[in-house]
Amino acid sequence: MIEKLGEPRAEDFNIEQYDRVMSEAFTRGQRLYSAAYIMPSGGRSGFPRKHTMHLHLLKQMLLDELPSRIAGAGSMERAFGLLHACPTIGDFLGYQFVTDLNYSSLTNFGEDEFVVPGPGAKGGLEKCFSDLGGISQADAIRLVTEKQEDCLRTLGLRFPSLWGRRLQLIDCQNLFCEVNKYARVAHPEFSDKAGRTHIKQKLRPKDGLPPPLFPKKWGINDRLLNPPVYVPSS
Repeated sequence: MIEKLGEPRAEDFNIEQYDRVMSEAFTRGQRLYSAAYIMPSGGRSGFPRKHTMHLHLLKQMLLDELPSRIAGAGSMERAFGLLHACPTIGDFLGYQFVTDLNYSSLTNFGEDEFVVPGPGAKGGLEKCFSDLGGISQADAIRLVTEKQEDCLRTLGLRFPSLWGRRLQLIDCQNLFCEVNKYARVAHPEFSDKAGRTHIKQKLRPKDGLPPPLFPKKWGINDRLLNPPVYVPSS
């Protein structure tokens, strides 16, 4: 799209042009979405294709001045609520999107403010804990995040952090999701209610990984030439 129409801009967001280029790519068999998130279909919204529905959704967000409202939300939870109120955006996508936005310069919410367990994380929590003792799944993720150094030290695990940057709520939420996936294969006896015992997406690297690039606000991109070193807690 950028090659044909240039960098998309909010000032002249053109649904018809973007839809035409994306529809042509779709017809040629090009993949428009990655497997990172399961995105809702456009059919239920009255649009023929998912990308058309999302273009209209983005346009409406711009008309509603959603970017500036998110920037002024004051907290990650309130920003999540603004996203969650948009059509087709539920708990999982709302939390992932607000986290992604917070990696940018648009917002600067504390990463330890708020967490929403996704379906995969919920499954992972159920496989790790037989009983949460009355606390919510979100609080269980928060507790693990707060106690991560104690847990690593107790288990004797060597964890090379990003130059002292701790795992955040989103990281531990994602870890439980990955546990859920791996356990389907390694421990099928603990499969979920749907009985799933395989992983839908498997990594098949074709080339070397590109160099990592972290959000500027983390202040660690200038240290990439020196890999993080594990320093055991005293």
